[in-house]
Amino acid sequence: MMERRQFLALAGAGLGGLFGSAGPAWAQMPPLRLGVLSFGTVEWELAAIRALGLEEAAGLKIEPLKLASNDAARIAFLGDAVDSIVSDLLWAARMRGEGRDIVFLPFSASEGAVMRAPDSTIATVADLAGKRIGVAGGALDKSWILLQAYARHQAGIDLAKAAEPVFGAPPLLSMKLEQGELDAALLYWNFCARLEAKGFKRLVGADEVARSFGVEGPISFVGYVFKRNDGRNDRQIAAFAAASRQAKQALASQDAIWSQLRPLMQADDEATYNVLKRTFLAGIPSRTIADEQADAAKLYAKLAELGGEKLVGKTATLPEGLYWAGH
Repeated sequence: MMERRQFLALAGAGLGGLFGSAGPAWAQMPPLRLGVLSFGTVEWELAAIRALGLEEAAGLKIEPLKLASNDAARIAFLGDAVDSIVSDLLWAARMRGEGRDIVFLPFSASEGAVMRAPDSTIATVADLAGKRIGVAGGALDKSWILLQAYARHQAGIDLAKAAEPVFGAPPLLSMKLEQGELDAALLYWNFCARLEAKGFKRLVGADEVARSFGVEGPISFVGYVFKRNDGRNDRQIAAFAAASRQAKQALASQDAIWSQLRPLMQADDEATYNVLKRTFLAGIPSRTIADEQADAAKLYAKLAELGGEKLVGKTATLPEGLYWAGH
């Protein structure tokens, strides 16, 4: 209990420097409607934000809306049912390239991977030809797009045609892989972590794919996507960005908060809990926005070269102003 009180006191002190005496003005902001996936890890960060009192300190009121899939999240976002979602960088870039006034705030550099059974004979991406591959997130998911580009680049195969992709929700695909009904599965990092704790192996991860295209450091492929509304809600975005950063700092430095998050993690055994925690912490963005943006632009240009409009849309270069930089 003492550790918990000290933890909250330190968090409060940090927020005082961030928000100063602007409380009443910040409190006038409308609620932030945030779309979250029921199987995602954004709820962990939201729980930390609330446990630390960061929401109130920032004058924020976050209204989470649970959504069933990435496709549902994007529909809700584009249809103005929510103000923000967590989505992938390539989709955000594509939307901004189409003229939408949105910004991207990095959430995590932890990446998904192609997972295979412990006794699988699949050794390279070329071995995926003719195999049933579970793909989480749908046909436009950034990891699937990257994997196709990688397979074309490394093995000269069109994976969408050479293999048999099976699209579905991550929990279902993970179960089908465990049951042997899939040969491999491209899953989000938290599902990869759960499988890793059971002895399943990674074939190739999105981070390895990115490095093969010349990326020098970790990129947060997943981030909060906000509508800027011509700058009218910049204060709200800035407040959320600061609260998110404070929560991540607390999660990285204090064990006490993790005991409160564990029920959300659905980690009944220590192996799963430890892998989930370790991978989440490893994915906390640590690079400057400028460095991330430079690598993202490099990767985006390579994808545009390899896959053209089918992969990246009509914009061949990373759109200017995509990253939130505290406007």
